[in-house]
Amino acid sequence: MSLRESPFPNGFTEALHTLGWGLVFPCFWVLDRLIAVCISTSLERNRRREEECYLHPLKVFFGFLLFLLLFIVSTPFAFLGFLFWAPLQLARRPFSYRHQVTTVEMENRNVGWEESGRVTFGFVTANVCLLPDGLARFNNLGHSQNRAMAIGQSIIQGVSRPHIRILIDSPSSCGTLSPSISLLPQSGSMSYGATDAQVQGGTDEQTVEDVLDGELPKASNTGGANANANTSVHTAGSQQQPATWNSNQNSNQQGSRGRRNPPRALRTLGKAGDSPLDVSTLFPANVDIVCLEEVFDKRAAAKLTEALGSVFGHILYDVGVYACQPCGTCSSFKFFNSGLFLASRFPVLDAQYHCFPNGRGEDALAAKGLLSVKVQIGLDKGERRMVGYFNCTHLHAPEEDGAIRCEQLDMVTQWISEFQTTTRQQDDLVVFDVLCGDFNFDNCSPDDRLEQNHCLFNDYRDPCRAGPGKEKPWVIGTLLQQPTLYDENVKTPDNLQRTLEDEELRKVYLAPPVSQGSAALVYPEAGEPWVGRRIDYLLYRESTLTDHCRTEVEEFTYVTQLAGLTDHIPVGLRLNVTL
Repeated sequence: MSLRESPFPNGFTEALHTLGWGLVFPCFWVLDRLIAVCISTSLERNRRREEECYLHPLKVFFGFLLFLLLFIVSTPFAFLGFLFWAPLQLARRPFSYRHQVTTVEMENRNVGWEESGRVTFGFVTANVCLLPDGLARFNNLGHSQNRAMAIGQSIIQGVSRPHIRILIDSPSSCGTLSPSISLLPQSGSMSYGATDAQVQGGTDEQTVEDVLDGELPKASNTGGANANANTSVHTAGSQQQPATWNSNQNSNQQGSRGRRNPPRALRTLGKAGDSPLDVSTLFPANVDIVCLEEVFDKRAAAKLTEALGSVFGHILYDVGVYACQPCGTCSSFKFFNSGLFLASRFPVLDAQYHCFPNGRGEDALAAKGLLSVKVQIGLDKGERRMVGYFNCTHLHAPEEDGAIRCEQLDMVTQWISEFQTTTRQQDDLVVFDVLCGDFNFDNCSPDDRLEQNHCLFNDYRDPCRAGPGKEKPWVIGTLLQQPTLYDENVKTPDNLQRTLEDEELRKVYLAPPVSQGSAALVYPEAGEPWVGRRIDYLLYRESTLTDHCRTEVEEFTYVTQLAGLTDHIPVGLRLNVTL
């Protein structure tokens, strides 16, 4: 079954909705600009100091008067449009769907799966804070439209690069091999802020300021077919999985330009050392599904859809409900959608959205909830088709409302179970079941103990979690301190990568754990590393997979490519499934 692209049942209803929103939008845009002209990000304040610009107060004063006048003029038209727009929300399906033919050919990593009996899948999740520009500035982020274009282009640059494996015979099978740079292709960086472009292409360094001013992240034209590749190194005779090393890591550059030191030894997940962890300046190659949170702005969602459509042929956007909904389905009038955005290389067979009915305060203005999809992998085993289930959510935000988040986790568990029971067919071969999103609680804060002990973690596996309230020693927090987003140590992918790998710098730039009440916070415990708040999760489970399917983590990635574009660290997960 294929999804209908339009969220409305017929063209007439869609036309009325377009007319209503067309009358509302000018007032909405003017109000957004009215807020934006009064609030500056720290980056803008620093630029004004450097340029010795003293006219900003006049710009704010006259800008405020202009937009206030336009707001007053546009309000009657917005009210008329609202009379069309609001009632039609009851007829709207809670998501829009876009299917298009992809133009970028991706490597098929599952070639020969029949012989190996193994398939592999890659996932990425990121909170990108694409609120309307005026509201995003409260998080020290502005220029939402330019950021949306840059984020989409950055994702495509990362996921569409080739993935190259180099097999090295070695008599030793002890530990993870740190490959020599002489064995690996030299390449330029695909991310802004890198110095390689200056050396190899002679171009100026691209800064976060350039990107926010509308320039897309630049890709180096050097390096040939092997440029920007992920290189896997395998030690013959060992029982370990191939360890992934990114030949594009600029953190290994020192002093003189154009030279690289040998890469750092890879850290590994778990005690067995069987799965590599990477802090990468690029998104992982060959990602199958991307889930983004806080894509609240419709124009930003359209720009993301356009950018990602070259690789991801199936996109669900504008997910959520608006206005007043039937009693019991939502907590209040919804001004914003859920902010969830899903891009998939696999065809979407079924999709379902639920809105949390227990939102409170400012969080209740957005239709936060759960999006569940069933995708068709495109592979068959005998007469059985391979399918996967992917679920994404964004939980209640205020730190003190742990009980509300626990209720929402209960709903997530129930809704996922109901969706899979309804959509699962007898000939389905389920090969993955993933849950991801911004949970708005971490696994180290004393104030989050209620959520840390939720039964969802007995069902879904968290590769970063050692137990309730205890992270594995290699874990890194994913929430950045908003006031310092444009400090030199975190404003470029390379600098942010180095910061995440340095525990002392993490203490400065990552959000610290939250204490419980007025109790003094003792963190970390003696002998434990400083982690910071990890509130972005990628979880998986085996209990719902078809019999005999076994899952193992091949790679877990922290991505710094969106430095300066969001206040979260994107994370990636690659799973190997043995059939």
